[in-house]
Amino acid sequence: MITVFKNGELHFKNKIYKCALGRNGIRKEKIEGDGYTPEGEFSLGPLYYRSDRIKKFKSCHKFIPIQKNMFWSDYSNGIYYNKLLNFKDISFESLYKINSTYDLILVVNYNTKPIIKNKGSAIFLHIAKKNFSPTSGCIALKKICFIEILKKLNVSDTIKIVLN
Repeated sequence: MITVFKNGELHFKNKIYKCALGRNGIRKEKIEGDGYTPEGEFSLGPLYYRSDRIKKFKSCHKFIPIQKNMFWSDYSNGIYYNKLLNFKDISFESLYKINSTYDLILVVNYNTKPIIKNKGSAIFLHIAKKNFSPTSGCIALKKICFIEILKKLNVSDTIKIVLN
């Protein structure tokens, strides 16, 4: 299990990693666009990667290449809310970014079964910016640390995000 704490520490396999969290911290009652990382324990979903920037490595997760037409809907009133799309919804997050933050994305299965409108979307583990600046709700790690975790992570592992 991956455990994430409000002080920006991620614990996995007896090791501590620095991570960035949502700009407003961690919160149980998350809503769309609030800048919080959701509290709770969640399973992990697909692993997406930029094949033009990341060389495949040994991982239990199947690598899914990110294409230019891949988006994640954050339009809470739409039928595609919190889902991967190959077209732009009214409001969306592009997975194919100019910067390197989405070169690796591991989906956190938050608000997925069932999807509840306005509860929050596009919660991922991804690569942090150099200064570990806050995210919009995701958990971001240094690239080398993220790869190290992905090499040891099992598909059955979960992520627990805690307030204390």
